[in-house]
Amino acid sequence: MVGEAWRAFRYAGATPAAGADADAALPGRSGLRLVVEGPESFAIRYRTAEAAGRSLDVQTYIWHDDPTGNVLAFKLVEAAGRGVRVRLLLDDWDARKNQRLFATLDAHPNIAVRMFNPFASRTGVLGFGGELVGDFQRVNRRMHNKAWIADNRIAIVGGRNIGDEYFGASNEVNFVDLDFAMLGPIVRDASASFDQYWNSEATYPLADLAPGLGTPASLVAFVAGIEAKRAGMEASRFARELRGSDAVQRLVAGDWPMHWVHSARFVADAPSKVTQRKRGPGQSAVLDDLVATMRDAQRDLTVVSPYFVPGRGGTAALVDVAARGVDVRILTNSLAANDVAAVYGGYSRWRKPLLAGGVQLWEIKPDADAIVHGSLFGSSGASLHTKSLAVDGRTLFVGSFNLDPRSAWLNTEQGVFVESEALVAQFQGLFANDTSGRRAWSVQLDGRSVRWTDDEGTTTRTPKASTWRKLQAWLARVLPFDSQL
Repeated sequence: MVGEAWRAFRYAGATPAAGADADAALPGRSGLRLVVEGPESFAIRYRTAEAAGRSLDVQTYIWHDDPTGNVLAFKLVEAAGRGVRVRLLLDDWDARKNQRLFATLDAHPNIAVRMFNPFASRTGVLGFGGELVGDFQRVNRRMHNKAWIADNRIAIVGGRNIGDEYFGASNEVNFVDLDFAMLGPIVRDASASFDQYWNSEATYPLADLAPGLGTPASLVAFVAGIEAKRAGMEASRFARELRGSDAVQRLVAGDWPMHWVHSARFVADAPSKVTQRKRGPGQSAVLDDLVATMRDAQRDLTVVSPYFVPGRGGTAALVDVAARGVDVRILTNSLAANDVAAVYGGYSRWRKPLLAGGVQLWEIKPDADAIVHGSLFGSSGASLHTKSLAVDGRTLFVGSFNLDPRSAWLNTEQGVFVESEALVAQFQGLFANDTSGRRAWSVQLDGRSVRWTDDEGTTTRTPKASTWRKLQAWLARVLPFDSQL
């Protein structure tokens, strides 16, 4: 889709970032790059699929049957045709509705597709609904992990799923998000986690769940369909944005700086989390590490969480950190920008106690021109999807974990902790841009009232949200749904 220029990229061509140590390639160091732009994130996946020589392991919560999803699926088929072993692990909650596409991929002899915690019912609303009601404790728990690993040499992990809105390709609403691209020893840990999930008791081959759904003929038809659309894809707005993206062009040219660090940890929940019923320390490795990191904060704690429902315990913990003199700053979605209004209702219940306790809050705007990370080309709206945290100018976390009960107790999650002043500084720059008055509302407490302030002024009414969304949020706030958000 982006032409012959991709041939310039090589794994070994990843260069040290400006200011990095000259001996970046010393054994034991991992190379990391913070991937901000949606087009660059797509391009890395595209190119690594092209460059893979042995294996491609892909794990994701969502894979949409849309243009970018289909192009990346096509690249998996191309890789498999070269003899590359492709393993695709999908959470069944969303993938179930697109299982024909995945069964088609599974028809290739070098591609294996498995579903995590699958539904027994494969078609129809009634069967799905009956299973949801009858087996709610199980099917309510999902695999939220996202990883793309090529040849066990390069990995992309973070908040992005596979679909147009995650890469800046949607003409409607696009997500602002972050990934880490990684080289070095940390990739082995990501690969080991993938293998653990792939071999988990909660994982089932799609061919066993939907036998005969994918065939060699359907695979041939899929490939032919993509080939027929190639000219249109090359002329699309998103393809033009790919060619015009500075980050993508640097990737194409092999000028792709990485930060090489001594301390980087990949952390993932065990797949058995979906079978656990008891809540507490040890259930979520990611949560335990995040809590320890936040408690260690001495100067500043910066949090970005699109779905932010701290609950009583989380609110008390954040207020305690602020009470120690730590500068606690949190960016989340406004009601108008949140794609799940109920989550905003769960968050708003704790907003006043947070503000009263010295925690600073911002809510992102829904306007497309308000957030320019290079990933919102041509869209009419934006929604925050980044899950990240920085502490004291030295520690940065990027992953799939939202600060909400669902990530804590119900879903499996993963992420990367890195010690790097340079990467934290880059993240803080993004945070400063996203919390400017052009891009977000500063939320403050005025007596007993909440007020929202931006470059245009101050309001005491929830800004830019419809009456219907306000009603949805209010219902979530007054009903006891926090544990499911």
